[in-house]
Amino acid sequence: MYEERHYRFYSISEDLVSFRVIYGETDLFISCEKNLKDIAEKALKENRIELNKYISKNPNFETSLVPISYDLFAPKIAKVMIKDSSLLKVGPMASVAGAIADFVGKELLKYSDQVIVENGGDIFIKTRIQRKAGVFAGNSPFSEKVALIIEPDETPLGLCTSSGTVGHSLSFGNADAVVIKAATASLADAAATAVCNEIKSKNDIEPVIKKFSKRDFIKGILIIKDDVMAISGQMVIEKI
Repeated sequence: MYEERHYRFYSISEDLVSFRVIYGETDLFISCEKNLKDIAEKALKENRIELNKYISKNPNFETSLVPISYDLFAPKIAKVMIKDSSLLKVGPMASVAGAIADFVGKELLKYSDQVIVENGGDIFIKTRIQRKAGVFAGNSPFSEKVALIIEPDETPLGLCTSSGTVGHSLSFGNADAVVIKAATASLADAAATAVCNEIKSKNDIEPVIKKFSKRDFIKGILIIKDDVMAISGQMVIEKI
């Protein structure tokens, strides 16, 4: 049964051609310079099939909540997920949405200079103009009141959200929204999960930001919990 998506990011991309691609449990919202739906569908299907086959033979890949050993024989997307999740000490599936956005996005870049792939709040983006992404943070007073500024010279990059109060993704934290900016969506996805897991209350925000700001592969952090918002690194915001 189809479930309506409430995207955590609302990318401003009226100058681009936008379309949706759905395969299995993956629902992508994509914007490019032209309609590349057929190519996107092919890329999504190929990567999901590879991943599903690997999971069927290695069920621990899907269920583990901690890093697993690197597998030289795993498909490329699984190798990336294993590597990125290990850096953040979370299970490989913590980066699945971001990894899929990355792999589809990089394929589309062969045909379009600008690509935005959103996978349920996890974004791969390459742009030639400034973009803004509004942040959805559940019942927080900051929800849909701030936008992240994305400059073209910092792309391609990954921008991913994790929440302990919004959506059905597994989280051990209570943040309304944790947004991470990183070089790839896979890495940002894993980092967002790791950061969100450690936010139990507003008092956790400052020490958690200090801890994860030391990771040089994390470009920016935004955390929203109730009526508190904090940012660190290369994260520029404006009021909507």
